[in-house]
Amino acid sequence: MFDLPLFALAAFATVFAGISKGGFGSGASFASASILALVLAPGQALGIMLPLLILIDLTTLKPYWRKWQWPTARLLMVGSVPGVILGVVIYKITNDDVIRFLIGAMALLFVMWQGARALGVLPVAKSRLPVVAGLLAGCVAGFTSFVSHAGGPPAAMYMLSLKMSKTEYHANTLLVFTIVNLLKAVGYSYLGIFTAQTLMVGVYLAPFALIGAWIGVKAHYMVPERAFFILTYVLLIFTGSKLIFDAIT
Repeated sequence: MFDLPLFALAAFATVFAGISKGGFGSGASFASASILALVLAPGQALGIMLPLLILIDLTTLKPYWRKWQWPTARLLMVGSVPGVILGVVIYKITNDDVIRFLIGAMALLFVMWQGARALGVLPVAKSRLPVVAGLLAGCVAGFTSFVSHAGGPPAAMYMLSLKMSKTEYHANTLLVFTIVNLLKAVGYSYLGIFTAQTLMVGVYLAPFALIGAWIGVKAHYMVPERAFFILTYVLLIFTGSKLIFDAIT
């Protein structure tokens, strides 16, 4: 875990996650787990990143404090609980290749979802989706977040129907996944995903998480996101394809 090239890759993934969760990059922080899963067992990759994601969540809450829509956030958080429980069950009964495949699939589906939105193939709902849709979105987000840290798209599909501002949207996302990540930590502990080794690596990577979060908060208000999107999509297509290939071969 302390091999220099591996640590450099982990540091890059952590900064990337911090930038995205800090409010820049359309919620693609889960790319960090897919990057690490290329060179580590999926459980190790998920276990290393979760405490760092929680650290980033707690660090970046203040700039967005109370800029969320509480009823929407609460609805998604309630819905996420059964999704996280389902994630625990699936992780317990499957093997590394299944989790590797799910991480890769989430990466490619995210790119496809963003592309469909950009091309107008997947238009945003013209009216507010019903409460049951919010609960369902929260459930799917809880599950996909548990197995790959990729809960953003299901939650986004619901929130985009509410016509939020960019800042409201990110504040809601940040609050919801702060709670979801804390719930996941309970599940990860139960499954033995956290180890002394993964937690120690997290300690060494923590400064990179904070640097990334600081950059993300600043960039949210100051910098166009196009270049970061392109980098994100390239990374997700490469890592997602490689993980799926590794899982099925």
